[in-house]
Amino acid sequence: MWFDATGCRLPAPLFPGFDTMGTLEHILATGYDYSWFILNQKIIRKEFALSGSEQNPDLTNKDWRMLLGRVFGQKAPGPVEAFKAHGEDFVVRDNLGDLVDGMNALTPAPLLRFEAILGEISARDREVDNKFGKDMQVNAIRVARNYLGDKLIRTAPVHKLLDPAAGPLIGVKLHILTRKTLGGLETNLSGQVLNASGQPIPGLYAAGEVAGFGGGGMHGYSALEGSFLGGCLFSGRTAGRAVLG
Repeated sequence: MWFDATGCRLPAPLFPGFDTMGTLEHILATGYDYSWFILNQKIIRKEFALSGSEQNPDLTNKDWRMLLGRVFGQKAPGPVEAFKAHGEDFVVRDNLGDLVDGMNALTPAPLLRFEAILGEISARDREVDNKFGKDMQVNAIRVARNYLGDKLIRTAPVHKLLDPAAGPLIGVKLHILTRKTLGGLETNLSGQVLNASGQPIPGLYAAGEVAGFGGGGMHGYSALEGSFLGGCLFSGRTAGRAVLG
């Protein structure tokens, strides 16, 4: 579950992996530049993926034994477990009261109220008992698990967050940062790179992500990552045709 710095659950559809731009705008509107994940061991072992191939040795090395551990084991991949054990923004506790205390210890002021957090999580957990529940995040998990790949290695089964058997509980402080830009070189419709005055630079063309990320920004401002391949191919074809005349 995703909470802002004051302990309010982020509203639908601002769930992990959904609307990044909307989530960023919402978090910054709170007046704080951080937020919180609250999850448990059952969730982190499947869902807490780290960016970069070196952080996912089972997939990168095509290690089937290690991959089966991700599917059936109790621990997350080694790099994730290392972050959980040693990361300065990770709090791991056996009960919610201690977890909230540990999370408050990471901030200048104790903004999180145990009763409010308990109320939000308990309300979510009650929805798990009914397959026709109205919690949109729970329903999204059920839909995602209709796809075998997500069911096996990416999405934890729907369960109660406060179930002791799924523990321990984990809190993660999330900071706002810039990891990459979705920019590139300014190009015209022929893929020619433009100079500072907006004129084509003779003999210089751009294709792919460098040509306005994904090909001239053809997917718009809130483009879905993973959807850029088409734009890369299209911009490459456009530049190639222009080069050949």
